Amino acid sequence: MSDIAEGIGTVIEGGVAGRAVEPERSGDGAAKTYGPDTCLNCGAHAPDKFCPNCGQKTQVHRSLAAIGHDLMHGVLHLDGKLWRTLPVLVFKPGKLTRRYIDGERAKFVSPMAMFLFSIFAMFAVFQMVGLTTPTEVNVPDPAQIVREQGEAEAARLREEIAALPADSQERANLAAELATIEGYLEREANGELTTQEIVQDMQAEAAEDGSETSADLLDNINEALFSEDSNAEMNLTGFEAIDKGLLKKWRDNPGLMLYKLQANGYKFSWLLIPISLPFVWLVFAWKRRFKAYDHAIFVTYSLSFMSLLFIALSVLGTLGIGAQFVVMALFIIPPIHIYKQLRWTYDLSRFSALWRLIMLSVFIWIIALVFLQALLLLGAF
Repeated sequence: MSDIAEGIGTVIEGGVAGRAVEPERSGDGAAKTYGPDTCLNCGAHAPDKFCPNCGQKTQVHRSLAAIGHDLMHGVLHLDGKLWRTLPVLVFKPGKLTRRYIDGERAKFVSPMAMFLFSIFAMFAVFQMVGLTTPTEVNVPDPAQIVREQGEAEAARLREEIAALPADSQERANLAAELATIEGYLEREANGELTTQEIVQDMQAEAAEDGSETSADLLDNINEALFSEDSNAEMNLTGFEAIDKGLLKKWRDNPGLMLYKLQANGYKFSWLLIPISLPFVWLVFAWKRRFKAYDHAIFVTYSLSFMSLLFIALSVLGTLGIGAQFVVMALFIIPPIHIYKQLRWTYDLSRFSALWRLIMLSVFIWIIALVFLQALLLLGAF
């Protein structure tokens, strides 16, 4: 079925491409001919530079430069409006947002086009300067850790047993625990038990009879596998099945998991817009003058600027600018930009813009956590 669907898709693509490059023909198969003042697209009378009917230029070019222009304009939305929009977005973001909301839309690049361009550019620049997730992440093998810790615990028990009298009750207890650990190791080596089953059995044994040896061994395994004061559980999304899937993917191939998170971050970056909207609305909930559309334009332009800022700082960092300057810029520039955009977009006083900036600065961390959880949720499947 997939081959059939792919074949149908290829046929459709070929038909569309052929229709695009093939000149329009009349019903009898003869190509239409146009005069010098006729639009080549729709056939309407077009004495000026642009067709009054469809808007196409009357003079079309067949050159590589024309292809480059179409690429820049059609794919990246780069035209004269970009150079008119960028300075205002950087230095007067509030006025840009307000003017666009009020209707001045032909002058500037739309917020979504600017957002998509900035995300595309950020992805490309990060790849060029090497800001990508590591492909090789060293994660300890759980089975190897259990074997090593079990053998170390068995060696310690043998030393203690050798130092005790033959008729000692403590020696008998330690010998029984040694036999248990050696049994686990032998069954794991023969493939009769998995690492997870061994850990679960030791947890049950420690809970039932209070075996200090099992408890100590579990602590050593957890410390070697993860870190101090941690265990084998993961609670990131709040759903046990998904969290276990994420933990398994991290153990199996952490480099691939990080790469998928990065790729999903670019592909689903647009989720930041709907995630951010309720928080922006919250600081203007009692102002009925401002609608959800206003907040969406505000958020989209703001995210576009932040992406462009990351691009600029990553390039400067690659050129040798100190890390202290980059970190300082990240802490200083975004709040100033958000403050200016708040004040002039919503026509606020200094105090009103300032307290809203403080609230949004707190909300940004919540938005980032929600977005990260969404990426983890998407990466679990």
